[in-house]
Amino acid sequence: MAWVRKQSIAKRLTMMNMLVSGVALLLSCAGFFTYDQFTFRESLVRTLSAQAQMIASNSVSAILFNDRQAATNTLSALKNFQNITSAGIFTADRQQLAEYLRAPDEGILNIPRLSNGATEEHWFRSTHLVLVRQITSEGKPIGFVYLRADLREIDARLRRYALISLAVLLLSLLAAILVSAAFRKSVATPIVQLAATAQQISRSRDYTMQVPQASGEDEVSVLIDSFNEMLRELHKSHDELETRVAERTRELVAANRELEAFSYSVSHDLRGPLEAINGFSYLMLTQYGDRLDQQTRELAESIRAGGKRMAELIEALLNLSRVTSSTMRFEPVNLSEVARSVMQEFMRAAPERTVEFVAPNKAEAYGDAQLLRVVMENLLRNAWKYTSQHDHARIEFGAIEKDGQQTFFIKDDGCGFDPHSADRLFQPFQRLHSKSEFPGNGVGLATVRRIVNRHGGEVWAQGAVEKGATFYFSIRSARSAANVRPDSKTETAEVRSGKQF
Repeated sequence: MAWVRKQSIAKRLTMMNMLVSGVALLLSCAGFFTYDQFTFRESLVRTLSAQAQMIASNSVSAILFNDRQAATNTLSALKNFQNITSAGIFTADRQQLAEYLRAPDEGILNIPRLSNGATEEHWFRSTHLVLVRQITSEGKPIGFVYLRADLREIDARLRRYALISLAVLLLSLLAAILVSAAFRKSVATPIVQLAATAQQISRSRDYTMQVPQASGEDEVSVLIDSFNEMLRELHKSHDELETRVAERTRELVAANRELEAFSYSVSHDLRGPLEAINGFSYLMLTQYGDRLDQQTRELAESIRAGGKRMAELIEALLNLSRVTSSTMRFEPVNLSEVARSVMQEFMRAAPERTVEFVAPNKAEAYGDAQLLRVVMENLLRNAWKYTSQHDHARIEFGAIEKDGQQTFFIKDDGCGFDPHSADRLFQPFQRLHSKSEFPGNGVGLATVRRIVNRHGGEVWAQGAVEKGATFYFSIRSARSAANVRPDSKTETAEVRSGKQF
């Protein structure tokens, strides 16, 4: 059945017609053969019975007078019947009076007995038919007639009928093929055209195409009309969708321009007043600090700290905006080299820390090099920061296979986080630890998520309190990073006083 389903509809229609015609003819021939066999056997029995009656009538006197010659002459008339191979006339005590044999090697070996009260009976054997009839005189049995007919004529009839049936079957199948070819144009051809048009539309996305109309008002014509109507509706919807997309694109472009204008406004208009606040508070503390009481000095220091904090948040917002709107340039990027470069910067900035850093020799992704470096800087800075309270820390960068996609990860053994709050990690300005514990503005992980999303990937985190954290991210861009396998070799660096061992 699987092979049949792979064939075209035209071939399947042809095979169906041939199969139906063949089955119908075979059933008809089987019924005809059965009926012919039944009628032929009945006819043969009637013929033998009539011959047995004639022989019985003509052999009464021969049995009564024990005239073997007369009985033999009576049986000699059977030579005109080709199907009778042997015959015999017997007395009531089953003594043979006369015998007829068509071939010398034929012989009467076993004579069946009649049932009680029966005057005639017949028996079908595998190769012959035997008939025995009682001979009576004045109502008393005086003997019986034995006839044996050959059934090989039935086999000959079967062979003739089989040849005739085979010829009829071949002619019928040929006629079915011709009829199928004639009807194929009205049934299969429109469906084939419909399938070809559907495939072409699927490839080209051209909804202006139409399937040629089929003649007639059958189901195929209704199907083609419905398909063409659906194409017209799809074309109309496609045009409307393109119009809406163009409108939304224009709105997004305008919104992006407004966002850029807002960013410039934040960069220039807000930074000026903040710098003034920070400068005047600094002058007040340095030049007039000895004239201020303790409470006023603390207020001035709070103003200066708040201004610096606001400037940092503005800078973080600007960086987040640049990440979203910057143009991307895709190229192969060795993230292992980026990770080692970032870690070396952290090492130089804090030479007193002892950190073990593990990374493969090569873990390559395909994306924007600058944006991917921002991802690595933020994730590694996150790991570096949250392991700062441990005497000895371990940070690992690597790549694994997950759901057929290469996934990169950065793992640390730092303070970790509450897994129930994992969804807040990548929201802007959301922090799971206080600023007094760990510095930061809560924008780094939000920046990571936006960059990864722009690369068609996703980012997530796993961790527990005081059990470390692992941040995973995948990259799906124009050329999937899953096609590039990381080098299985790893490189371990232990950082102590700014040196690697």
